[in-house]
Amino acid sequence: MSEQTQQPTEKIYYDPISVAQRTKQKLHLVNSRDKRDILVHILKNIEELHAVVITKTKREADNLSVYLNKQLIKTASLHGSKRAEVNEVSAKAFEDGEIAVLITTDMILKSLELTNISHLISHDLPSEPQYYLNRMDCLNERGEAIALLSEEQEVELLDIERVMRHEIAEETIEGFVPTPESDITPQPIKEKKKKPRHRKKKRKAAENTDKKDAARSADEQASD
Repeated sequence: MSEQTQQPTEKIYYDPISVAQRTKQKLHLVNSRDKRDILVHILKNIEELHAVVITKTKREADNLSVYLNKQLIKTASLHGSKRAEVNEVSAKAFEDGEIAVLITTDMILKSLELTNISHLISHDLPSEPQYYLNRMDCLNERGEAIALLSEEQEVELLDIERVMRHEIAEETIEGFVPTPESDITPQPIKEKKKKPRHRKKKRKAAENTDKKDAARSADEQASD
């Protein structure tokens, strides 16, 4: 009589953090002024587009919707300042595939009960990590989450990754040429808890230069 060993099945948890950890995620480091053009580049390179874009403000949602439509991407914005009837029409048009992109805010996202989202793009990261977890929950572990991370929002990223207990993978954007750094006006940055991703390479290069200068100075003193 052959012995059969029963392997214990791995338990799956459905709390917001566990769901977020299982959701496919990535982020792109971007300049603030490039965000709109990068978004267009990303959307136009998705074959079966059925995406939700999250902005921090209702005004940005409306402005971004106008911009994407000018780029021939069928888009609608949906938020709390619009009449319920208008929002319902936009949500139904998205569900029926009549529009490819729906732009909204965190305050109304959870109530939409959207299905079959191919991509959820964080044009802006939320100030509260819980809102990010809500975004991941809307994907139902099927679609992909993409975050556009500008330098001034790295503090928000650190908080999200700390609460989620997961570091979001960073990827480069193929085929997009960013604005040269010499053309960008520096913005004030909040105090960081650790070295931010945008500055890691710059900081490392500076440290290497300091070490070389110190070694050269020591050699000169020894020769004297």
